[in-house]
Amino acid sequence: PRYPYSFTVANYREINAFALPGGPIWIHRGAIEAAQNEAQLAGVLAHEVAHLANRHAAEQLSNMMIANFGLSLLQAILGSGKGATTAQIAAQFITTGTFLKFSRDHEREADRTGVDIMRRAGYDPRGMIEFLQGLRERARRDPSGVEVFLSTHPSPSNRIELLEAQMTSRGGRRDSARFRQIRQHLRRLPPARSMPRR
Repeated sequence: PRYPYSFTVANYREINAFALPGGPIWIHRGAIEAAQNEAQLAGVLAHEVAHLANRHAAEQLSNMMIANFGLSLLQAILGSGKGATTAQIAAQFITTGTFLKFSRDHEREADRTGVDIMRRAGYDPRGMIEFLQGLRERARRDPSGVEVFLSTHPSPSNRIELLEAQMTSRGGRRDSARFRQIRQHLRRLPPARSMPRR
């Protein structure tokens, strides 16, 4: 409740969703199309809300700002010669490794918190596991379809194991006529485009 959450759909075919500091959440059309029921989509959104509720996005932004400041300071001290280039490469390697581990911890915490959010909202929390199981199957059939998701999230298999251990009860809303209408509407639209590559 402390954030002005907003939800926006990006018309991209890739399966992904992400949260920005302060409340904005973006979900790709591919994630909506990949969800077989409303509980699965609720699982994706609950995971992203959990990132914001746990202040992961703000923490990552703060860490990146600190790392960039330290890098700028180091460059200023060393000048623009070979030493500065080496320091820059080393600093990027260290911060990337640290953030990768840190980010995986955040992903696991967001899964745990997301399950609680789903329960409180009245959704069947197994929807989150089902969505991840679908991603795992899709990765076997069409790795490029989940490449973006896998580049920013831990392996679905590891997440499924941890979430199954957390499931103490079943039950809750699984689907709705409105969700099925939205999926039908998406099927009538022109295909979503691919995300631009950097």
